[in-house]
Amino acid sequence: MDRRNMDRRTFLQRAGAAAVLTRAARAQTADLEEITIADLARMSARQAVEGYLARIRDIDPKLRSVVEVNPDALSIADELDRGPKRGPLHGVPVLIKDNIDTADRMKTTAGSLALMDAPQPRDAAVVERLRAAGAVILGKTNLSEWANFRSTHSMSGWSGRGGQTRNPYALDRSPCGSSSGSGAAAAANLCAVAVGTETDGSVVCPSSINGIVGIKPTLGLIGGRGIVPIAHSQDTAGPMARTVRDAAILLGAMAEGPHAEADYTKFLDAGGLRGARLGVARKFFGITADVDRLMESSLDAMKKLGAEIVDPADLPSHGKYGDPELEVLLYEFKNDLNGYLETRHTGLSLERLIAFNNQHRGEEMPYFEQEIFEKAQKKGPLSDPAYRKALAQNHRLSRAEGIDAALKRQRLDAIVAPTAGPAWLIDNVNGDHDTGGCSTPAAVAGYPHITVPAGFVRGLPVGISFFGTAWSEPALLKLAYAFEQATKARKKPEAI
Repeated sequence: MDRRNMDRRTFLQRAGAAAVLTRAARAQTADLEEITIADLARMSARQAVEGYLARIRDIDPKLRSVVEVNPDALSIADELDRGPKRGPLHGVPVLIKDNIDTADRMKTTAGSLALMDAPQPRDAAVVERLRAAGAVILGKTNLSEWANFRSTHSMSGWSGRGGQTRNPYALDRSPCGSSSGSGAAAAANLCAVAVGTETDGSVVCPSSINGIVGIKPTLGLIGGRGIVPIAHSQDTAGPMARTVRDAAILLGAMAEGPHAEADYTKFLDAGGLRGARLGVARKFFGITADVDRLMESSLDAMKKLGAEIVDPADLPSHGKYGDPELEVLLYEFKNDLNGYLETRHTGLSLERLIAFNNQHRGEEMPYFEQEIFEKAQKKGPLSDPAYRKALAQNHRLSRAEGIDAALKRQRLDAIVAPTAGPAWLIDNVNGDHDTGGCSTPAAVAGYPHITVPAGFVRGLPVGISFFGTAWSEPALLKLAYAFEQATKARKKPEAI
């Protein structure tokens, strides 16, 4: 029997058992469409959880965005309803990506069957903060297996555990990766908000392609302990939500450290574009004519709102650090993953995962291979001069000679660009298709990046990006919120 199908059936049975609803609760599932965190205050935590479990049961078989619901979600909701308010997410159902540890009855697998039986001794740091803020961890979302760092020909949104996640705007289209399930689930109103993770593009691309808001924060603003790693120099969790305000609330609950703000909503200003100097990273244009037209109309909208558009304002180092970025990721993946697996007491290593995939080829590699795993396994320790040289080159080119140089040269508040092109057709022969994207500079620099819905290209969502220097989340949120409030570009998906 296919273990993947057996796991999926177990999930659906749990979802059905957990969502035995009254007629009143069933009626509330429609009320959950496009609901915000503030709107949830009119419901009990139990009502919200019941409603979202019903939506998952009814809608997610088309999307395959949720690999597991929390069997304790209703009891957690009841406990929250009985107690005092814990924080800004009190009673709010949150879905989290299946590479974030939870010390409960759910699994954390990074989409791989190799981790199905591996224990998780402790909540990830971000999960501890979510629980402290009152969130109900509703379940785990599907992802591109191993956060899309296994093969050069992978399909975004596919994992051995969860199968293929689909885009709620067009079910034959990709949800982008690797936070595919979080993006699709949030867009389809299967949760209030969701959490993804990004190394390069894995929050902002699925947010753009699924028509939601995504924040890739400054590296270190959100604790990384307990997240299945790719590379410590770029990995971060990030909020994914239908509105900038909800993303800001979620960011406040997740953030920690000296640069963290408890309440990022105080920076939201509908007039926030007035007087702002925004540089256009023009070299990220020119991939798709329809996307370019949408971006031009977005820039016009910002001008009308009082922004000064500096065009072009390209990064001096544009396109110069693709090779050193991959070199760093390969070295850090081997080092970081082996260290993480030790905390799970699995007895696994990258070398043994390669062997597992070969032994379970029918389940784990029906469509694409593990070339990236094999390249990473050949790398040496982080003391290697090749690694140190590549890391220094990355930081110099993306920061001082990249984003910071562009901001300083033109006296900019932020840089804008198309986040990604429209969703491509799911293709299990050729894998993903490149439709453009601007995620790499902020990802390599470890700088913040926010994407907001900008509109549609032939019925498919496209986002616009704002990115800037380290710790500039407050400024970017102000800009993104002003754009969102003026354009109201998001529309709920109709394909489901």
